[in-house]
Amino acid sequence: MRQRILWRAALVLAVLIFSAAYLLPSLPFIQNTSISNKLPEAKLSLGLDLVGGLYVALGVDVDKAVENSLVQIGQELRRISREESVLITRPLPKKNDLTFVLPDKSKQTALDKLLNEQFAQITFSHQELPDGSVHYTAGYTEEQRGIMEEQALETALKTIRNRIDQFGVLEPDIRKQSAEKRIIIQLPGLKDPERAVQIIGKTAHLEFHMQHELSDQEQERLVRGILPSGTMSLPFPGKEARGQSSMIVDREAVFTGEYIEDAFQDRDQNGRPSVSIRFSNRGSVLFERVTGENIGKNLAIVLDGNVYSAPTIQDRIGQGRASITGSFTAEEAQDLALVLRAGSLPAPVSVMEERTVGPSLGQESIEKGIRSAIIGWGVILVFIVIYYSLSGVIAVSMLLLDIVLILAGMAAFGATLTLPGIAGIVLTMGMAVDANVLIYERIREELHKGAVPATAVDLGFSRAILTIADSNITTIIAAIVLYEFGTGPVRGFAVTLTLGILASMFTAIFVSRIVFDLWITKKSVKISI
Repeated sequence: MRQRILWRAALVLAVLIFSAAYLLPSLPFIQNTSISNKLPEAKLSLGLDLVGGLYVALGVDVDKAVENSLVQIGQELRRISREESVLITRPLPKKNDLTFVLPDKSKQTALDKLLNEQFAQITFSHQELPDGSVHYTAGYTEEQRGIMEEQALETALKTIRNRIDQFGVLEPDIRKQSAEKRIIIQLPGLKDPERAVQIIGKTAHLEFHMQHELSDQEQERLVRGILPSGTMSLPFPGKEARGQSSMIVDREAVFTGEYIEDAFQDRDQNGRPSVSIRFSNRGSVLFERVTGENIGKNLAIVLDGNVYSAPTIQDRIGQGRASITGSFTAEEAQDLALVLRAGSLPAPVSVMEERTVGPSLGQESIEKGIRSAIIGWGVILVFIVIYYSLSGVIAVSMLLLDIVLILAGMAAFGATLTLPGIAGIVLTMGMAVDANVLIYERIREELHKGAVPATAVDLGFSRAILTIADSNITTIIAAIVLYEFGTGPVRGFAVTLTLGILASMFTAIFVSRIVFDLWITKKSVKISI
């Protein structure tokens, strides 16, 4: 028995050291001390309902993402068909499809072959027109459209997570809701919620358009409000510092922000804040070709539908770099660089719901949660000590150890403690007592049958283990289901419940067995149960 006690005690000591190493960094009087430098960096994080912060529900316009995808396919289709000497009209995107015309019907076989080989993900239908041309309609199937929508949500989720990581928020909770086409964001402890919402929701869709050179006839028609074909008018707020103005640009972008590799805050020649961007290798090649083909023309840099600057291309630009200038403050330039570096959102997003939880409300939640835990633990303590005498004191000690193990486990795994999580801890204490009750009642039965204390303890633990394991494993399975399909608060409850069950099984079956084994080695001491 002595050898069994020693190796069990060694294991318990190792668990306690591990728990202390992960729990101590979360204690205020340990933080920023020489001891904290020698401990793991993981800390117990408090949820939005405890520490305060920002809750945002973003709606993702997945229809726009599908439309943007069709626009890119239309540009690629026109380029490839031109290379294959199969001329088509400019593809016109709509909400769900893409339309274009093949003027020369004799090229239909070649075009159909091209479409089948290069654009297998798109379905095409065609109709012959009275003038001999062929009208094509292209679009996604329902299945493919569903895949595109899910990809748009997933891309938006990753992009927002990248932005928040660079914004410096600890322990953000970001998840998508596919059915509602939403992304739910919780940012505990956030100090500047207004700026965070601007960064999170900024589409940051960067495009480069050529400024359209108006002919005299087009200029006259523009006065009457008629735009030239294939062009669009975009706001140009900073133009000549004359307030709100606009610029006529070609509708088709010659280059997009998808090739951005890096972006950072910089200064222009006049010392004003700007944003410098660097393109990927492929982007550098394409940008060099675009600038080489348009020397002497103005290249409009368009971000989220607004022209920020329109420099004249003086020469071919081969370094893969560009600069966005405008009426920036230093903070605006820094935020723009952040969202460009993290990637542009695949579709516009809108704030469906926004809540800011103040620290006072969070503090109130903490106080109520702790109060409920103390009351629950106190009631259990009184009951079990009265009913089981000295053995009840052992059970209470195991409850205290349970709480330490739960909090240390949450810190080690990077889990966040929420108000439902505190409820899970309270529930766990009741379940831990249940395990002790099963063991103690078994020991009582054996003692009443006349068994000696050592035999009674051995049989009590061995016969209660299966019952305890069965009940706790089924609860763990339920907790796993809650974590998998639940949202933030439900998942917090599931995490603490699971850790609590594992801790209670360890303390009730393993640690308390060591205490009882040491107890019965004292022959003069009678088991009090």
